[in-house]
Amino acid sequence: MYAQPYLQKYKGISTRHTCPECGVKQSFTLYLDGNTNEPIHRTVGKCNRESKCGYHYTPKQFFIDNPSDRRDAMHSVSNKTIQYPKPTEPPYPIGIIPFSYVERSASYQSNFVRFLCEFLTTEQISSIGDKYAIGATKNKEIIYWQIDSKGKVRTGKIMQYDPLTGKRIKHESGAIDWIHNKLKKSNTLPEDYNLQQCFFGEHLLTLHPEATVCIVESEKSALIAAAIFSEQLWLATGGIGNLSIEKCQALKGRKVILFPDLNAFDKWSDKAKEIQKQCYCTVSISSLLETNATPFAKAQGLDIADFMINQLKNKQDVTITDTEKVQSRFTSELQSMIEVNPIILKLINTLELIEE
Repeated sequence: MYAQPYLQKYKGISTRHTCPECGVKQSFTLYLDGNTNEPIHRTVGKCNRESKCGYHYTPKQFFIDNPSDRRDAMHSVSNKTIQYPKPTEPPYPIGIIPFSYVERSASYQSNFVRFLCEFLTTEQISSIGDKYAIGATKNKEIIYWQIDSKGKVRTGKIMQYDPLTGKRIKHESGAIDWIHNKLKKSNTLPEDYNLQQCFFGEHLLTLHPEATVCIVESEKSALIAAAIFSEQLWLATGGIGNLSIEKCQALKGRKVILFPDLNAFDKWSDKAKEIQKQCYCTVSISSLLETNATPFAKAQGLDIADFMINQLKNKQDVTITDTEKVQSRFTSELQSMIEVNPIILKLINTLELIEE
């Protein structure tokens, strides 16, 4: 009989390992094979630094990414012919946070939104605020809620920004905090809350079934891009290593464009092939940053949000010379945006988002 994997119980520092995501020693709990009691893989486990890292790579996700390993594990139980069991749900349900927390947090009073006011209109900010259900804390931190395609709230990422530069500000516990972590500390959620992250913006997939899906790394990039290119659906992974096969199951049947940061292009290029094969969607990858980034920008780790912000802030030499062509190519809403801010036309052509 095949036994389910389980998290290694604490029996001293020898049972806690180095996290493959954040690199902190003695912070990582491995998943063990239920039959052999051996680690499934050195990357399969959960980082105990939930507020600073949040890495959680489950056996289910690992076996989806590496199906041959699951077959080997099943054969190791017995040398007899085995009838493989049907995929099962996790041993305990995915953790869900009441939607009332999203509603109570709804606010534009964050330092990040204040930064957006420098180059986005009130209408644009209102649009992305409503679509992505952004919230704010009393300390003017933004809350990026992770709501899945079924409308269930998985968690919320809390981040602070400099209102003038739009750069992240670190605090005592790091640059990131989590709603589920705060609710666990207040005993509102159980200690064994089963966090399974989803795409930021995933709930919009159901509302826009025909839209092209554009995936970026940061929530910041997704919001800025969504404000300018509303005809596409922008999702964020929340980290370079968070573009997983398990998350991408929600993209079945969709046309997908990946926009990796400079330090993720090769990794996401490889992942694009797996996603297209295992998730039954059409995937392409943008080389926008690789093509346009200067050596200095590459050294600074430029992302697509930086590129768009730079373009929007430096618009003095851009004009529209062929109004009729603009009218024929774009919707009335997008045309109006271009007339107010012609640099958007340059961004559209650069990102190749709208077909001729």
